[in-house]
Amino acid sequence: MIKKITIAAAMFCLTLATQAQKFAYVDMEYILSKMPTYTEAQKQLDKVAEGWQKEVESKMKNVDEMYKQFQAEQVLMTEPMKQQKIKEIEAKEKEVKEFQKGKFGPSGELFKKRQEFIKPIQDKVYNEIQKYAVAKALDFIFDRSSGPTMLYASEKFNKSDDILSALGISLKPAGQ
Repeated sequence: MIKKITIAAAMFCLTLATQAQKFAYVDMEYILSKMPTYTEAQKQLDKVAEGWQKEVESKMKNVDEMYKQFQAEQVLMTEPMKQQKIKEIEAKEKEVKEFQKGKFGPSGELFKKRQEFIKPIQDKVYNEIQKYAVAKALDFIFDRSSGPTMLYASEKFNKSDDILSALGISLKPAGQ
């Protein structure tokens, strides 16, 4: 009885060993960098962020000017006037920081704009990767660009160009 169980277990292990898992990898940064829609969306995001950054800098410059003016005039002020002016400067500085957080914070407008512009493009790529995996009967597809989790990868498993082709993006240099 034990001999039959041992033989059955060994055969089961051999069956599992012969069913090798198939895998590939892609480089999302590479794929996205080749997509004109992504590069255009990224340019739009950069432009929006630059505008907001200039606004933050302008507001901070105003706070700095208020502080410099306070320093120059404080010798002529009474203590209650000084305290009032300090409160005004601190309130203005807090206002600028709140504005900055509202634009650039983790749930700020820039994050929302990124979701609006970039997420549909990423979803399109992820859907194409999923279709590719099913069509090629792959068990795993790794993203090489997402960090140092892949220590080595042979180029023969890199399927980034296949995904770009499936997305209709030509890999030929312009003019050829």
